[in-house]
Amino acid sequence: MPRRCSPHQAEHPSKERRARAERRDAKIGRLRAVPLVTGDGPKASHLIPDVPRAIQRWNGYAWEPHGTAATLAEAQRLVYPHVEERPPVAASTPQPLRTDRGRHRKP
Repeated sequence: MPRRCSPHQAEHPSKERRARAERRDAKIGRLRAVPLVTGDGPKASHLIPDVPRAIQRWNGYAWEPHGTAATLAEAQRLVYPHVEERPPVAASTPQPLRTDRGRHRKP
């Protein structure tokens, strides 16, 4: 027996499927760096910064090999190329307290 549904219900799954595909496609080309460690060693990159990394690229369905990096710093330059180092900000001079009685000052 055929399943009956309203026209709105019939088109809703396709909208949802299309939205999911658009989200997936937006991430295509994204890179990630995975530490090359064996066994049960730490997987967190900040714990082992000198270990080589495998650079992987998202193709829309799975992570595929893209390249390698010798250290965490090199991997970060490959994965995040558009991030620029900010120049150091000069320390501001402290402002002296004013003599008036402000809202939060004790009398």
